[in-house]
Amino acid sequence: MSEERAHPGGPARDPRTPRHYAAYAGMCLIWGSTFLAIRLGNEAASPIWAATIRLVLASILLSALTRITGARFPRGAVLRNALVFGFLNFGVNFSLLYWAELHVPSGIAAIVYATLPLTTGIFSWAFRLHDLDPVQMIAAGIGLLGVGVIFSGEILAGAPPLALFAVLIAATCASLSGVFLKRTPQAAIPANAVGAALGAVVCFTVSRLAGEVQELPRTFAAWWPILYLTLAGSLGAYLLYSWLVTQWTLTTVATGALVIPVIAVILGWALAGEDLNLRMILAAAIIVGSVVLITSFRAQQGERIRLRLGAEPSQATADVPSESEIPPGTEAPGSPSEARSTGLEARAKRA
Repeated sequence: MSEERAHPGGPARDPRTPRHYAAYAGMCLIWGSTFLAIRLGNEAASPIWAATIRLVLASILLSALTRITGARFPRGAVLRNALVFGFLNFGVNFSLLYWAELHVPSGIAAIVYATLPLTTGIFSWAFRLHDLDPVQMIAAGIGLLGVGVIFSGEILAGAPPLALFAVLIAATCASLSGVFLKRTPQAAIPANAVGAALGAVVCFTVSRLAGEVQELPRTFAAWWPILYLTLAGSLGAYLLYSWLVTQWTLTTVATGALVIPVIAVILGWALAGEDLNLRMILAAAIIVGSVVLITSFRAQQGERIRLRLGAEPSQATADVPSESEIPPGTEAPGSPSEARSTGLEARAKRA
């Protein structure tokens, strides 16, 4: 299944103008910075409580956008899957990631999240959404090798193993959550509004059980990461992403999965003094290389399917990406369910 735009007299092409590049750069920069923002916010506020506040604000704003755009909140089976998505992606994922970043550098966390396209492919196969290709298995193995390089280096450097595994479990929950969105196609804004609301309840409960101080922040140092993550991460980057998927093929936009971890590592090193060593660079190269492998293969596979169906070859074939191909799984509106819903809306308009 591909998302193609009609271009008279020739194959589909991605428009390349300064505003397109600016939107793509803004999307990657914002999402790449969210890992560092979480780390800095943890220095001024209780981590899981801060995640709770962020999700409450995001749910309110996304619900308002749902009303403004005239979209409908999910019901029935669609609602159930949206709630599972919210529980896993916002409740479990956020709780683990925010806590883990008390002990793990933001750049390390971002590199682990680069495995999302791989783990999502495996979960999609497990839930019988598509077949598992041998190339995908090889890519997943390569990606896990990169994670192993990170884990061994950080453990030898004295990082708590529990925190490292918390990041891995968080990323895995983020990829699994997207599978539930794909099982019942739905509009992204209301689905994320519902998911953020449930995630806020989960994070509040975990924060209370962890004995965190639950009070509204009183300093700018505590408030700015929360507001930045809500407004820039959950709204700003999402709007840029949702516009880009109407302009470019999904495969092109999905390359953000390769750029975001690199940005996160550089920002952590430049602004927070996080370590940047040869082991991290090697691990990042291994993981990014595995994602490049599977992304390239799927694009070629989609082109072969088009040719078998008698369609003209395209310059940039875009099969529907794995649900967490636009990381981080830490971003509510960044969920690749938007790619799916936007594609459906675009085809409806053309019809």
